[in-house]
Amino acid sequence: MLVGHETFDDAGVFVLSDDLALVQTVDFFAPIVDDPYTFGQVAAANALSDVYAMGGEPLTAMNVVGFPEKQLPLSVLTEILRGGQDKVHEAGAIIVGGHTVSDDEVKYGLAVTGRAHPGQLLTNGAAVPGDILVLTKPLGTGILATAVKRGELDEEGARPMLESMARLNRDASRAALAVGSRCATDVTGFGLLGHLSHIARASRVTLRVRVADVPILEGAAAAWARGSRTGGAGRNLDYVSSMVGWGAASELERALLTDPQTSGGLVVAVPAGRLGDYLSLVPGSVVIGEVLPPAATDIVLA
Repeated sequence: MLVGHETFDDAGVFVLSDDLALVQTVDFFAPIVDDPYTFGQVAAANALSDVYAMGGEPLTAMNVVGFPEKQLPLSVLTEILRGGQDKVHEAGAIIVGGHTVSDDEVKYGLAVTGRAHPGQLLTNGAAVPGDILVLTKPLGTGILATAVKRGELDEEGARPMLESMARLNRDASRAALAVGSRCATDVTGFGLLGHLSHIARASRVTLRVRVADVPILEGAAAAWARGSRTGGAGRNLDYVSSMVGWGAASELERALLTDPQTSGGLVVAVPAGRLGDYLSLVPGSVVIGEVLPPAATDIVLA
């Protein structure tokens, strides 16, 4: 085992030879959108992201399904699986099987196996002072998904969120390796600050985040102001509260920075001299901070 659970990384890495390692992960969840095909795409992109966050390339995937066959027609499951398969094929991988159980609630995701070079991984433990933190997708999917469930966001209003969640992190991962980055994580259930805390602890550094520069999905702030909340955000806030120097961050900013994401972007620690190259390779990526020498606080908000 080259990478296990000790560094809070997104997937496990098992070395097969000097130039080949397996990257393995599994992820599944209940629907956060109504359309079955879209749900399949988002769930698949979310699971594949763990491999990309390690610098790997997906090879195979297996469906993981819970389905209430007595309450819903099998056509719903067909569309979920079709969405997942299309996204796996987009990633250049194939579905090789899976497992389905009867469940009172729909659940779907993937167990994914990828490959990587053991000497060219992206891990939580490889950030160094002077690296620049780049975020490749805006935040706010948890808040916006809650607004959709509350009937406060129509299809057009939800489109930016859906497009973001369905977009693969493939290009962001490949670009990170191309510019010599060795540290990255994807932003999912722990929220931005939760995943950054994993980098800070694994790399033994402090991360400074410029709150005003963190990109936010259109409509997320307004949805939060209308009362869209997630239980996960409260748990995330409790999780990171003692690790963060909050500065003047507002209640809204704290909510967005701890909002649990589904199929969020990558945070990449980019060598300062290659920052321009990375930004040109990954349109929409945004500089949000930098890596500092270790201090009393894991994360400092500026």
